[in-house]
Amino acid sequence: MSTPLYVDIHALQTVPYANLNRDDLGSPKTVIYGGTERTRVSSQSWKRVVRHEIEARLGDPAFRTRRLVQAVSGQLTARGWDPGLAAAGARQVLLSAAKGGIKLEKDQDITSVTLYLPASGVEQLADIVAEHRDLVAAEAAKKQPGPVLPQDRVAGVLRSTNATIQLLGRMLAELPGGEVDGAVQFAHAFTTHGTVVETDFFTAVDDIEKEGDAGSAHMNAAQFSGGTFYRYANIGLAGLLENLDGDAAAARELTGEFLRAFATTVPSGKQNSTAAQTIPDLVYIAVRSDRPVSFAPAFEEPVRAELGYGAPSRDAFCGYAALLNEYWGTADLAWHGHACLWDKPLAGLGERSAALAGLLDASVRAAFPGAGQR
Repeated sequence: MSTPLYVDIHALQTVPYANLNRDDLGSPKTVIYGGTERTRVSSQSWKRVVRHEIEARLGDPAFRTRRLVQAVSGQLTARGWDPGLAAAGARQVLLSAAKGGIKLEKDQDITSVTLYLPASGVEQLADIVAEHRDLVAAEAAKKQPGPVLPQDRVAGVLRSTNATIQLLGRMLAELPGGEVDGAVQFAHAFTTHGTVVETDFFTAVDDIEKEGDAGSAHMNAAQFSGGTFYRYANIGLAGLLENLDGDAAAARELTGEFLRAFATTVPSGKQNSTAAQTIPDLVYIAVRSDRPVSFAPAFEEPVRAELGYGAPSRDAFCGYAALLNEYWGTADLAWHGHACLWDKPLAGLGERSAALAGLLDASVRAAFPGAGQR
């Protein structure tokens, strides 16, 4: 039997008039693929809502932040510290973190890099500062304060991880030993077909009318698009197990939570004005023993509309799966299956589960055939 090494998750998801992820000008992000402009949602955008969903379900939050000084000083002022001394103590965390410290932006209490640590780490860092209050106060009086906190303890907190850091990884070159290789690769979502960004001109009406005034308090324009998106991510099981020190039960739990969050979340961009809260039309999961395989080439030739893009996108996806299985082979396909809104099994996509929950459970069992549940 093939040894599971990777879990691929693919989804087709139809999104109506929306702007889930915008560029610097407020327009939906796009990509040219197959010579055709498509609407795109960046991996960072969808990954963030996936991360927050996992953390909420596990009760294990983390902070990605450049405002660690404010977070630690806030903890200290809540304990009765003078705000100035609290800020000096929080800066000591960065001075003491490593040889040379972690730099702040000029004249700002904002780190030059984004830190990523468990939320509980902020309180732990405040505890370390509080234990060394006299040293912090004495050093704060100097023109150029030096580090006074124990480097090993501060660095240990900044290097600490939670479930999503172990899953998604962390870049932290400024702190030796702080980097974590992510077990997840997460693709940018893109529409299976060409799209055109539409401009919506809108006004906000002033409820207190003025005689001779049309009543508009604000006028502006916003941009939106819609379509059927192809989404893809994979989990490297060996890397995840390594990050978890070989804890197969924890890896099984995290894999299940990631697959669930990937399938059920939607980015928050412009949701209050569009309510684009759709669910995937199709989810396909493959447990592989060779390497991850994206189905993005299925849509290099843009899908043409029949009565919408959902059904032809499904057909293109299934057709590519069948061709891939014949060309690449299935010897390294340890298990695969799908769940969808259509009432018949789809060729080339393995077992059909009537419900998404059943598909997720079956895929985790296939990925960890010998691991116990938590």
